[in-house]
Amino acid sequence: MFRLFAALPVPTGIAAPLRKLQKHLPGAGWRPEENFHVTLCFYGELSENKARDLDELLGEIEADAFDLRVEGMGWFGRREPSAVWARIGESDELRGLASQCERAARRLGIPLEKHPFTPHITLAYLSGTPLEAAQEWVRAHQGHRSEPFRARLFHLYGSFPRRGGGPSRYNAMADYPLRDLTVGFE
Repeated sequence: MFRLFAALPVPTGIAAPLRKLQKHLPGAGWRPEENFHVTLCFYGELSENKARDLDELLGEIEADAFDLRVEGMGWFGRREPSAVWARIGESDELRGLASQCERAARRLGIPLEKHPFTPHITLAYLSGTPLEAAQEWVRAHQGHRSEPFRARLFHLYGSFPRRGGGPSRYNAMADYPLRDLTVGFE
């Protein structure tokens, strides 16, 4: 069984400034920079055969490369915060790519979570963090913006628990390039 999700990688130039914000929040389990990504679709636990079929369908996705950027912060968990994250600005291209990744899951009968698509980079999972502390942390960093960065590919990631605990390790299991007409012209 594989715990899988489709996501965009986050370049070091975008991740490093976010890493510097990862402090001063009680109950935060800060995510390592190598785990930063923008989830397009979470598939959950899949058999090897289902994972292979999903890989094939994701490989058929045709989409153009596009720019995205960090535009502030947010948290999940209305009364009991469960995570803080960096907000990714919405775009038709981003939403369209996420929809195509979801469509691949539906074609295979993979049940999906019922959460609305909220493009973000998870910075910490929270445990016992007071709501006021999460709100204050988000307010303090709300002005954080990044330069635009280009999404030229997405990955099918596998999530693997670490021996002895700690944050899971995310490995790119497959790469799916996006059409990029700017390559060679920059």
